[in-house]
Amino acid sequence: MDNDNGSLNKKKAARPAFPERAVVTGGMPYGNKPLHFAHIGGYYVHADMLARFLRDRIGSENVIFVSGTDCYGSPLAEDYRKRVESGEYGGTIEQLAQSNYEAHKKTLADYKISLDFFGGSSVEPAARRHKDMSDLFLRGLHANGHLAKMSSAQFYDTERGVFLNGRQVIGRCPVEGCRSEKGYADECDLGHQYMPQDLIAPISSLSGKTPELRESVNWYVKMEELRPLLQKWADEFGGRATTRPFVAKGINEFLEPPIIYLMRDFLAELEGLEGLPEYKLEDDGKSSSVKLVFTQLGDREAACGRLSANGIRYRTGKTIVPFRLTGNLDWGVPAPPLDGLEGLTIWVWPESLWAPISFTDTYLSENGAPEGEWKKWWASPRAKVYQFIGQDNIYFYGPAQTAIFLGMQGSEPSASPGDGDLSLTDLIVSNHILFLNKKASSSGAVKPPMADELLAHYTADQLRAHFLALGLGLRSVSFAPKPLNPGANEKDADPVLKDGNLLTNVLNRIARSCFYTSQKHYGGAHPAAQPSQGARDAAAEAALDYEALISRCEFHQVMNLLDAYIRRINKDWDRGIKEADKADKDSAADRNSAADKAATVDKSANADGDTGGGTDGAVLRSQILSDTLHMLRVAAVLVHPLAPNGAEMIADYLLPGCNNKTFFSWDNIFKTLHELAPEPENIKFTFLEQRVDFFKKHESQLINNP
Repeated sequence: MDNDNGSLNKKKAARPAFPERAVVTGGMPYGNKPLHFAHIGGYYVHADMLARFLRDRIGSENVIFVSGTDCYGSPLAEDYRKRVESGEYGGTIEQLAQSNYEAHKKTLADYKISLDFFGGSSVEPAARRHKDMSDLFLRGLHANGHLAKMSSAQFYDTERGVFLNGRQVIGRCPVEGCRSEKGYADECDLGHQYMPQDLIAPISSLSGKTPELRESVNWYVKMEELRPLLQKWADEFGGRATTRPFVAKGINEFLEPPIIYLMRDFLAELEGLEGLPEYKLEDDGKSSSVKLVFTQLGDREAACGRLSANGIRYRTGKTIVPFRLTGNLDWGVPAPPLDGLEGLTIWVWPESLWAPISFTDTYLSENGAPEGEWKKWWASPRAKVYQFIGQDNIYFYGPAQTAIFLGMQGSEPSASPGDGDLSLTDLIVSNHILFLNKKASSSGAVKPPMADELLAHYTADQLRAHFLALGLGLRSVSFAPKPLNPGANEKDADPVLKDGNLLTNVLNRIARSCFYTSQKHYGGAHPAAQPSQGARDAAAEAALDYEALISRCEFHQVMNLLDAYIRRINKDWDRGIKEADKADKDSAADRNSAADKAATVDKSANADGDTGGGTDGAVLRSQILSDTLHMLRVAAVLVHPLAPNGAEMIADYLLPGCNNKTFFSWDNIFKTLHELAPEPENIKFTFLEQRVDFFKKHESQLINNP
């Protein structure tokens, strides 16, 4: 177990810095359906891994992990309407939101998602504070001059005589290159924003007819005016350790100037068209379309109108458009009356962006903190906010949220927030997690398995290990659990179990081996030998590498490191025990051939109390057990954020007199068991019964594999 101390010292000198305080948030699921596998595997498990690590690293009192059910908006309103009309549901919409919230909360607990507070935007105790927070944001943005009262087109179903909410209109996304299967009123299911009049082939889900556009007045964030600051933020954001390259690329695409993509076949007609606003023509000579680049969004919209009137086909590109804050959907947070504009509700997307602040405020208040304490967590350079989301939501948590947070600073905001200004958060974004190589959607052709359904086949630990190992920070990955894969062969390995086996097989085995060996040879106590420098260095290097990886939220690499480290412990153990057993046999052979057998036996009784044979074997066994116990302790700390129950069980057996906060604190990561034990000269382990597992398999796996 030798190591290069120079390399180790460099790693110690380059350890990453962590904030004094941290907020971790998980993207909010809509309140119209149960959680499916992508909610858990796409971001909740990753958020929980970081939150649990940070509690060990900077102290649990300095970490708040919040999330909640996104109760308001058209998804739940539309689901409620359909259920009531079909006779399936007879309660109120508030009751439906509450029941879905309770279901979400239970599922998250079943997956060991350690939220300090899980709220619901319409559920007390958070609902009242969320309404107050919504008032604070709208009034603040208005007072600071960042809101515009705009009359915009909204879809109206003439047959039903009603304005349509966002999810009651289905068409095709107008953004060039978009692969969305569903475009709604002003956003598609991949998060692209556009003006309602640009939606292609809209249909009302109420009547099945084409709706017409009628004017509606709402509040919008002046995104274009904030574009220079947003670009400064994007440049800084792209250099953060937690920012994944595809996220930085996607954000910069949203900040591109207003563009129209025109089919090359229409170039001749364009040349003769009068009344177009000024634009720059970009033609690479290869693509099937050319770009018309405008300086102002209004110019592009005017050009779209001229092109449509002349039957010229086009698509629009991603760009910053005014971000709508209000609407006229009844099921929403009431918007405060401003400048005579009354009776509106706040659109679900913006209020869901500040909902985590509402939840933090509620959590702190419920625990006796003074009013306004949330600002120490969300508006301080000594704190950091980590937000875990899926890639479809980059626009909302990126440019839209940043514009809102900047706008709350005042009339002249800065891209470098000061103390008291809302922090510009770290976004940890996952690519799509596919199901059997296809994008699954509750409203699409391929239905995703529900999160609860998976727990009928696997333990939470097995699923957590698998989801973290998938590498969603790099690319979209398919989730293919064997029990739910009709194409799986009986002899095929289950990919979920492959990752879970690191816990249930390898780490389980090494932990049990340590305790059983101690019980057999040392009366259930730690041998007298201290861990070797090589073992301490190997454990320290693993911890430092782990810390660096998790600081960058490279969870798949964390899992690779755990795999290599735990398997190394197992390999070193097997080799060491094999050498000790061989030494015992050699020593026994020597004793049998010696004349003074009794003296030899007497001499072999060593200070550790080993009764397994000759001196050489006893010494080797004592050292390998001491080394492995130390590396097992560090392994328990590293595994703690992944599989907390098993790691804490190991801690209870290793140091029954040591509390978990001390055992798992990274202040003690380089210490040995002797340095942590209340009685270092007499470390007595908890007795381990036969066939006790620290990391359990699912009962279905025990039935199939007795």
